[in-house]
Amino acid sequence: MLMHSVNPATGQVVQEYASIALYDALARLDDAHVAWQDWRHAPYDTRAAVLRRLAALMRKQKEALARLATLEMGKPIAQAEAEVEKCALTCEWYAENGERLLADEPIATDATRSFVRCEPIGVLLAVMPWNFPYWQAIRAAAPAILAGNAVALKHASNVPGVALAIERLWHEAGLPPALFCSLLLPADAVGALIEHDAVAAVTVTGSEAAGRAVAAAAGAALKKVVLELGGSDAFVVLANADVEHVAAQAVTARVQNNGQSCIAAKRFIVSESIAETFEAAFTKRMRALQVGDPAVRETEVGPLARPDLVRDLHAQVQASIAMGAKLACGGEPLARGACFYAPTVLTHVAPGMPVFDEETFGPVAAVIRARDQAHAITLANQSRFGLGASVWSRDAGAAEAVAARLEAGAVFVNGLVTSDARLPFGGIKASGHGRELAQDGIREFVNRKTVWIR
Repeated sequence: MLMHSVNPATGQVVQEYASIALYDALARLDDAHVAWQDWRHAPYDTRAAVLRRLAALMRKQKEALARLATLEMGKPIAQAEAEVEKCALTCEWYAENGERLLADEPIATDATRSFVRCEPIGVLLAVMPWNFPYWQAIRAAAPAILAGNAVALKHASNVPGVALAIERLWHEAGLPPALFCSLLLPADAVGALIEHDAVAAVTVTGSEAAGRAVAAAAGAALKKVVLELGGSDAFVVLANADVEHVAAQAVTARVQNNGQSCIAAKRFIVSESIAETFEAAFTKRMRALQVGDPAVRETEVGPLARPDLVRDLHAQVQASIAMGAKLACGGEPLARGACFYAPTVLTHVAPGMPVFDEETFGPVAAVIRARDQAHAITLANQSRFGLGASVWSRDAGAAEAVAARLEAGAVFVNGLVTSDARLPFGGIKASGHGRELAQDGIREFVNRKTVWIR
């Protein structure tokens, strides 16, 4: 079976890759388990050195790696380069801090000595998406490998070139080959991978549907799973916010990665007293965005990754307009290619509309007016998702009070929601469970063993 890497900006096939047979994939999992038996006892400095070399390699090859992501899934080139750099920084941070994060924790009991230690658990199956093709895979693999585990990557089928590039980079960095492998397989093979005895745990980043399927398979096999799923992040603008500044930030928050980000702001909940001014400023900036070839550095919004994503997004927009939303700009596919969608602002959005209730994966912003602060909090929490949220106000104290009442895995005050190696990342409700990054992330896939000594 062939996997096709298709440039969404042109529709042209970039390259064809042969997928592997399932029995070959299972054999690689067995090889990873065998290699892990030695790696789990490797000195910390040995493991950290691999991450440092990986960071150096990614920086050295940044232009080529970024260009590959742009070709395979349409990320604007400057953002693709920034993604590669973020991977390098995260590898360095873990190499510098991992020993502290994994250190034994003494606990006073009636024993002579008692403590909790972190031990690696084996082979981690990472089921990863296409939208941040390097970052999602590296942020899962780097702490797991540093903790002494092995990693098998089942990447999205539309980024096979990136999947193989990540595998090559780990091997060039000096990681024993069997400890990281990319499995070019269709999505329907994931269940068999999870069931295989060599797999100790699973981490998945993707849609709500993908998360439910993986979680069900992992539960049936009694294996640990971390889910980082979709989001419909609230961007709450309080009455005393600096409207022009916040409108500019709102555009960046919505169209990062062509709007295809789980933590992109999607529901813009604005105090009624400033809503008209905000809508005008926001729409003006969205309308002015440069849409085009993602390989051109001046492009601000490129194509969506696949034509079906454009069709799904347009259906959400059309259904919401039929239910009473007002189109301020955009609202249609662009003639320049099958994967381009116009930056879109919908106002007068209300609960029950698709753009309020569902995750919108593309450059579509839903503006909702809030009567007062309490209503804004209610609207923000009126979602089955709970990944991230942001609150904007000249009064940081008032914004922090609102943040404390928002149901989300992360809340940023006067800043864009982002992932940072120093802070735990993950959601609640339908956005998943478990955490990546920071100490929480590196400890998700270890055995927290209690040791009691007299």
